[in-house]
Amino acid sequence: MAAVYGGPACIESFGEKAFTPVKKEEKTSADSQTKKLFTQYSARAGEILNRYVKGEERSFTIIAFPTPAIGERFEDIFRETIDINTLNYELYRDMQQIIIDTLDKADYVHVLGRNSNRTDINVQLVDITDPNKETKFENCVADVNIPVGEVFTSPRLEGTNGILHVKEVFLNGIQFVDLTLEFKDGIIDNITCGNYEDKEECKKFIDTYLLFNHDTLPLGEFAIGTNTVAYKATKTYGLDSIMPILIAEKTGPHFAVGDTCYSHEEDVETFNPNGKKIVAKENSFSAKRKTDMQAAYFNCHTDITIPYDELGSLSAIKNNKEEIFILKDGRFVLDGLEKLNEPLDELMID
Repeated sequence: MAAVYGGPACIESFGEKAFTPVKKEEKTSADSQTKKLFTQYSARAGEILNRYVKGEERSFTIIAFPTPAIGERFEDIFRETIDINTLNYELYRDMQQIIIDTLDKADYVHVLGRNSNRTDINVQLVDITDPNKETKFENCVADVNIPVGEVFTSPRLEGTNGILHVKEVFLNGIQFVDLTLEFKDGIIDNITCGNYEDKEECKKFIDTYLLFNHDTLPLGEFAIGTNTVAYKATKTYGLDSIMPILIAEKTGPHFAVGDTCYSHEEDVETFNPNGKKIVAKENSFSAKRKTDMQAAYFNCHTDITIPYDELGSLSAIKNNKEEIFILKDGRFVLDGLEKLNEPLDELMID
């Protein structure tokens, strides 16, 4: 029965008031043994699912719409969401290919924050042997992941070093304040937040809602969101706290901790619209899948987005240290990407 599973068509909703955790004495929590058992269960369940529901034989589609709980401007926000979900994919496909062509020539990407965002990280990219047939990034054109608006890759862990910082972000519906992750060779080496004054309480909070009881997590994905129309709507209607990650991840560069974006599908050949094969599909953890499945996967994937107004620069850097800027001071600067800046200019955000 599982073998003929076709894949889900999911309609998500958003609009309910965001949740900010408050510490209470009545709160119960699992002990260390229970947490360990749950982590083992998640790994085993994921292994069984992917054994019988094969990635190369199924697909999926996800789309999100607001509900009336979003407030008095529901109708305006609903219409805006329709526009976001139905953008011209051919236009974005061509603009995103310009970005990918630049990134395919780079050895790593350097991302810097601004406006008190302390991000300063180098993301190492995989190598390609045949530039005419291979590519490092997927050109996401809303075929399965709606709306359109990102290019993404599974980065090389070794050589990925630095700090990722966001002043405020909602992950899986939970608010994180002043979240800082330090990466060493692509693995979280230290992580802090400002949700609680007590450092021990912050550690417990992070372990539960971000690390999901793992000791640490690798950087599974690096992406550049290009959906500035969604970013404009988010800021215009004040939707930062409730915008689903499906849309929010398209509103700036984002970093996912946990499994790669090709989890359990590393051996499935994937091609961009221009016919180039995507070669960045695994890292040093998922490469263990053929010998130790439980060591290969973490069964989580959490996207952390840096909004354009907190982004100082994003550049592609070659081995000879030549630096090509893709984003600078929150604006796209490559020729051919001018249309992406129009919604940002309308917001008049510096």
